Amino acid sequence: MLKVLITCAWLLGSTYGAMAHAASVVFLNPGTSTETFWVNYAQFMQAAAKDLGLDLRVRYSERDPRNTLAQAREALQGSERPDYLVLVNEQYVAPQILRMAQGSRVKLLIVNNALTSDQVQLLDAHSYPNWLGSLIANDEEAGYLMLTELLRQHGPVAPGQTLDLLAFSGVKTTPAAQLREQGLRRALVDFPYVRMRQLVYGEWSRQRAFEQATQLFKRYPQTALVWSANDEMALGAMAALQATGRTPGKDVLFSAVNSSPEVVRARLDGRLSVLVAGHFTLGGWAMVLLHDDALGLDIRQNGVNERKLDLFELIGPDLAQRLLDINAAQVYGVNFRALSAQGKPAGYVYPFGLQLLTP
Repeated sequence: MLKVLITCAWLLGSTYGAMAHAASVVFLNPGTSTETFWVNYAQFMQAAAKDLGLDLRVRYSERDPRNTLAQAREALQGSERPDYLVLVNEQYVAPQILRMAQGSRVKLLIVNNALTSDQVQLLDAHSYPNWLGSLIANDEEAGYLMLTELLRQHGPVAPGQTLDLLAFSGVKTTPAAQLREQGLRRALVDFPYVRMRQLVYGEWSRQRAFEQATQLFKRYPQTALVWSANDEMALGAMAALQATGRTPGKDVLFSAVNSSPEVVRARLDGRLSVLVAGHFTLGGWAMVLLHDDALGLDIRQNGVNERKLDLFELIGPDLAQRLLDINAAQVYGVNFRALSAQGKPAGYVYPFGLQLLTP
């Protein structure tokens, strides 16, 4: 009898231990460890992971894809392999990491920058059963939204009049930058009186955009609008305009993507006319999906590998202040566990979005 009791106790302990095991996740962060957007992104991920009982480790590449590949190799082929690897297709690194993952038993999820159409054609998705797909924001819509809102704020122009536009895109080999450009070009078709004088690649860098804008404002002194694919480039271009004695938000209207405290304050004080944000939450929502996958739930959306979320919103004064308060407190007010599909009816749609955040 004692032997039976001991055996039963061991079995119960083993079952409890398996249930209590926290799924481990490694996130290959493509940014620098001092880059506001990617630091905030990782912080939101950590908040979600903690709430969901996931063990998350964040590795920064410091904007060097060689570091990303080395970190991926360590995670996928090292002695301490995680249950999940989350990565970004920054500078087209995803296919190489997918191939590296074959036979590792580590499940992969791509966020922010999905595979390009060319990469999809070259890869056979069926050859990567551990690839859970991609979770991305609608970057094309963000690019379109920025220019249309700039024009709304500028107001109507007289028949035959044109507006000069400068555009600052990110890294040329980044899908998110390409999609935001596509949105910009779609808006240009809809508003032919806007003349895009030049589009340059600021590579997400404030200093590079400052140097580029310094020359461009001299070359195109009639510039009325500046479109920027992130906050750092917008801030650099705004500084270049100020150096000429002109005022951002008055003499030239600027737009940007992201929600760093500095750019949010620029939106509040009127120097930045248009701000679009929301995709810093993607990593946190990815944690919800991995939590559900670890529970054995099917997280693929109708069998589709790519899940696109309409996360981008125009940030007006009220939402800008809310984002500042949330960032300062590092308290998001999100019950991540309540977002799980566990126990939800068939057809449940994850309600991901900024509306879930409360200061």
